Amino acid sequence: MTTPSAPPFGRALCAMITPFTEEGLLDLDGAQALAERLVADGCEGLVLSGTTGESPTTTDAEKSALVRAVAEAVGGRAAVVAGVGTYDTRHTIELAQEAEKAGADGLLVVSPYYSKPPQEALEAHFREIADASGLPLALYDIPGRTATRIEPESMLRLAAHPRIVAVKDCAYDLLGTQKVLAATDLAYYTGCEEFILPLYAVGGAGYISTVANAAPRQLRGILDAFDAGNTTEAARLQRRAIPLIELMMASGQPGTVTAKALLGALGLPAGPVRGPLRPAGRETVDGLLAAYEELISTGQRELNNGSHRPG
Repeated sequence: MTTPSAPPFGRALCAMITPFTEEGLLDLDGAQALAERLVADGCEGLVLSGTTGESPTTTDAEKSALVRAVAEAVGGRAAVVAGVGTYDTRHTIELAQEAEKAGADGLLVVSPYYSKPPQEALEAHFREIADASGLPLALYDIPGRTATRIEPESMLRLAAHPRIVAVKDCAYDLLGTQKVLAATDLAYYTGCEEFILPLYAVGGAGYISTVANAAPRQLRGILDAFDAGNTTEAARLQRRAIPLIELMMASGQPGTVTAKALLGALGLPAGPVRGPLRPAGRETVDGLLAAYEELISTGQRELNNGSHRPG
């Protein structure tokens, strides 16, 4: 029996917000400080300029500057993965090449949105991007936002490309995911926090998480418990995180909005969101803080009592 290879970008990845100043400008000092905190608290990789990083509203120059700053802060200690996906193949290639120059360790490439290409065109898009740089690619399958699924049969074919190595899976199709896992070496990261343990238990690589902006240790604990063979504890830690996961990701507000609201309330680098997003209201912020504090305090009580592994 062969030992599975390590995931290409680590197991516990944060889909990092992009901090802005109060004037709405890119806050590189804040980005470096947040990156340092996330890595210190257990993140093995940081994904920049994804959905959570407000990639639709940041410029190409801002994206490159962000990669450069974060790689300078945590490069060598955590993987830096740059989101470069757009609905334009040529533009995506340009962003991929700039991210490579800026010091990225890998690329996250979402399905082209709005244009709804058929599967053959979608596969060609990904292969052209993979051919255009020397970095490994994670494909981002999130049909709820792009309107285009990367079908399992397409994943099987794309897995043959030597630089297409991973998937951020937000397709909500655990059967299709397992079919690809069984037939390829693609590393599957869930982008849906409620699936952290279910996907990991069937051979997934880990997660790329928005909630990890606020609770990196608590989510990492799920993976650590499972790897230690304590599946009961892993399940308990997964369930314990659900109230915060639900408020951040399933309460009707985009994860970018809730993550920035919670980080700001905790005094961490965040800043405003850019339009068309709008900031969270006071009631939402209060609910997020209450769920966060309950998650943290429960873990601390258990640690003090010595009754469970720390989360």
